[in-house]
Amino acid sequence: MSTMLLAVILLVIVALVFDFTNGFHDAANSIATVVATGTLTPTQAVIMAAFFNFIAMWLFELKIAATIGKGIVDPSVVDLYVLFGCLSGAIVWNMITWWFGLPTSSSHAIIGGLVGAVIAKAGFDPLLYEGIIKVGAFILISPILGFILGAGIFTILKVAVSESQKSEMWFKWLQVASASLYSLGHGTNDAQKTAGVIFLILIAGGFLTKNDAIPFWVVFSSFAVMGLGTLAGGWKIVKTLGYKLTALNPRSGFAAEMGGSIMLFGASSMGVPVSTTHTITGSILGVGSAQKEPEVSWGVAGRILMAWIVTIPCAALLSASFWVLAKTWAGHL
Repeated sequence: MSTMLLAVILLVIVALVFDFTNGFHDAANSIATVVATGTLTPTQAVIMAAFFNFIAMWLFELKIAATIGKGIVDPSVVDLYVLFGCLSGAIVWNMITWWFGLPTSSSHAIIGGLVGAVIAKAGFDPLLYEGIIKVGAFILISPILGFILGAGIFTILKVAVSESQKSEMWFKWLQVASASLYSLGHGTNDAQKTAGVIFLILIAGGFLTKNDAIPFWVVFSSFAVMGLGTLAGGWKIVKTLGYKLTALNPRSGFAAEMGGSIMLFGASSMGVPVSTTHTITGSILGVGSAQKEPEVSWGVAGRILMAWIVTIPCAALLSASFWVLAKTWAGHL
């Protein structure tokens, strides 16, 4: 086995480790509301989320994978050292934020990691600013639209459907459907990002060109491993999203998930790699603010917002550091 092939295989494994942490870290996005309302048990919720994360690969185009693979940095500058730095920084940031129960974006961690490692290697010239600006804009757009959609759907439901034991039972069933939709959106948006990174690994290793299609095995493994990560759950973040931001019931949980799903499917259709974390957090805050007596823990929301703001620069700094370590270890710096 050649040294290059071995390096590529090892980096693909590292990419799938990131994919697992993505599912583990972001499981809360799909299951927090449905667990918090008691509609599903934690075990039922993660099985449901993992299943819909996985089957999303057969339902949507790979527009986001193409954005990550070709739209953030010039692929010709990306080598195996850059990708090692990118993935290592994103994995470390995911685990740090999971430890503190902060629902940050794995999407922004991998994008920040890619940008940081490329800057460490070649400066700012290889950055594709159109793609980076699009991603940066949706740091604000996705939670704001999630907030508006969540609040709007919840307000319509308050007016259109009277509160009763029967209606709440219906909303429990509807919430299972909306949580499944959100899991589909999470799968198509997030697993594609890992597929895009593996595509870059194969280009850097000389096994593909940037004009080739993404191989089926890359897509399949990305979706499957993220589903396994989701099965592991990320219970610290589930507690933050499901219990600490606002009080949820089946009606408000359904509204939050539907608002978030609409936002995710719209972004995925445009090939924009938005944060599923930002989207569902905005939707939950929206339904909390639309209550007769708004019940939102703005202190918790403020801590989450600060974590969002620092995710890309922190992941970039970590990834640049890992790039330096890799090059130093290889004796090429």
